[in-house]
Amino acid sequence: MEEKKFDLNSIIGFVLIFGILIWIMYQNQPSDKEIAAEKAKKELVAKQEAQAKADETKTTALPVAAATPGDTVQLAQLQKTLGSFAYSATLPSAKEAFTTIENEKIKLKIANKGGYIVEATLKEFKRLEKHSGQLVQLIKDNNANLNIQLQTTDNRTLNSKDLFFEPNLTKNGADQILTMRLKAGANEFLEYKYILKPNDYLIGFDIRSQGLNKVLNSAKSLDLVWDLKTNRNEKSVSIEKRFAQIEYQYGDEKYSSVSPNGVGKEETPVKVSYIAFKQHFFTTILSTDKPFEKSKLQSDDLVKDDKIDTAYIKQFKATVPLAFSNGELDYKMSWYFGPSDYKVLKSYDKNFEKIIPLGWGIFGWINKWVFIPLFGFLSSTIGLSLGIAIIIFTIIIKLAMSPITYKSFLSQAKMKVLRPEITELGEKFKKDPMKKQQETMKLYNKAGVNPMAGCIPALIQLPFMYASFQFFPSAFELRQKSFLWADDLSSFDSVVKLPFNIPIYGDHISLFPILAAVAIFFYMKMTSGDQQMAAPQQEGMPDMAKMMKIMIYVSPLMMLVFFNTYGAGLSLYNFISNLITIGIMFVIKNYIVDSDRIHAQIQENKLKEPKKQSKFQQRLQEVMEQQEAAKKVKK
Repeated sequence: MEEKKFDLNSIIGFVLIFGILIWIMYQNQPSDKEIAAEKAKKELVAKQEAQAKADETKTTALPVAAATPGDTVQLAQLQKTLGSFAYSATLPSAKEAFTTIENEKIKLKIANKGGYIVEATLKEFKRLEKHSGQLVQLIKDNNANLNIQLQTTDNRTLNSKDLFFEPNLTKNGADQILTMRLKAGANEFLEYKYILKPNDYLIGFDIRSQGLNKVLNSAKSLDLVWDLKTNRNEKSVSIEKRFAQIEYQYGDEKYSSVSPNGVGKEETPVKVSYIAFKQHFFTTILSTDKPFEKSKLQSDDLVKDDKIDTAYIKQFKATVPLAFSNGELDYKMSWYFGPSDYKVLKSYDKNFEKIIPLGWGIFGWINKWVFIPLFGFLSSTIGLSLGIAIIIFTIIIKLAMSPITYKSFLSQAKMKVLRPEITELGEKFKKDPMKKQQETMKLYNKAGVNPMAGCIPALIQLPFMYASFQFFPSAFELRQKSFLWADDLSSFDSVVKLPFNIPIYGDHISLFPILAAVAIFFYMKMTSGDQQMAAPQQEGMPDMAKMMKIMIYVSPLMMLVFFNTYGAGLSLYNFISNLITIGIMFVIKNYIVDSDRIHAQIQENKLKEPKKQSKFQQRLQEVMEQQEAAKKVKK
């Protein structure tokens, strides 16, 4: 028997694969030079903006003390800088004041200056951890702006965010209606209307003008600029950064996003019907009934170092045009301030749920029609603990996939029975690889064995595995839900805090990834022997036995490294999934699949008339025969 030697090339190959995986994860990370350049660029822009703001203040500064509408001297002075909108600065509302509206879910604070929301607080959710005592605030401390650049008929450019609006709060039944008017006269104004319904995250938001057709230059659209510097709300800065990005719907219900990686990412979609500044588990959405003809969406990373940059995650900015209709503005829009929860977003029937990254193609379908309904039923209808719900969810999925697991193992068992004959053919036609392949195919056909039957069931399971990688990090239900030692199933379950940081791995040790890695190790240890016996060595092909031996150690290592910073819910799912698979394989191997019976069945099949070859097998046979004929002619 040929002695199996240690294959150094295989080891080198796996080391290279491991290195490539690491490189792929960090290929989009900016270099120190790029970071420095971007920092210098931002400092220059900030300096220019500061200078521009200072210059603007000199020309459009409002008086500290408000005047009265009858103060003609004061009004004349203001008109020199503000034109017709000087009227707004003479009203009693021309001061730093705020109006608050709230319901059971959200609390909004709107400023007189600029007329936009300066605080948006979610009353049901805690920041960072459930006992932090801090509510999630999507807008606070001047991290957001909403501005319309007003082009006037007397060639002025004014910013609505610098001008004072007049508030008026009324009620229509249980609805709260706040109108903010930037006035150019008693009946001429630009109006923001906020409509807050009870127990709702969605706020009606209308922008319209009245009597401004002679004040504003309606020859071209006005730019609405909305920007937001997202606050950190989750335990893991790196994970929150990974999932924070701009999502939008455009055209005929098409969806896309501004890349979450790198700096200065920009997109310019047309016919945009909503723009979402999405964080990991919360989002702010501006939607419009009349799509914006064009837009400019920008995203910048604010986290260069996870240990230092911990206050803000991303800088988002959207610039969209507001078109005039008969000399006036009239847009029906809405704001959403709330959780990135698939069920909540879907309830608005505006396609908001599309911002949840469920995966493309079949992966998204599995999440949408299998994972979300099943997990939602287990976690809410039955009222189970989220950790128990994950375990039962995993058991159901694995049991549903068990027939496929059985088919895969049965194919391996058949190939294992045939291995001695395949090895014998290999020895007999050692000097004629083409003949060996032909005879091997004949043997498979005569015995009624399909060598690909073991691969197809495994491939069927892959979409479910990938779908789980998309589902669990996006499952809002897991946020701040504890199980065993894990305080938050949506974040890593740190059991040991390290005094140093290990690249890729992190500065902590998570326990569920360790358990999942151990389960993978024993599963591969259990099945690798059968796989090696089932897969005979092919001429010119890598030695699968040696590769499997290396994979036994590489796979758990990858689980340890890459899952250490992922959510505990995903690691728990993989741990339970591998445990169940081990159990299923044990039962199949010891109590269901009978090697002697399989051997007898194969021998019986050999005595029967060979099955008609499939078109693929016929084509493969023809190719082999053509190659063999060409080889003889060449000789």
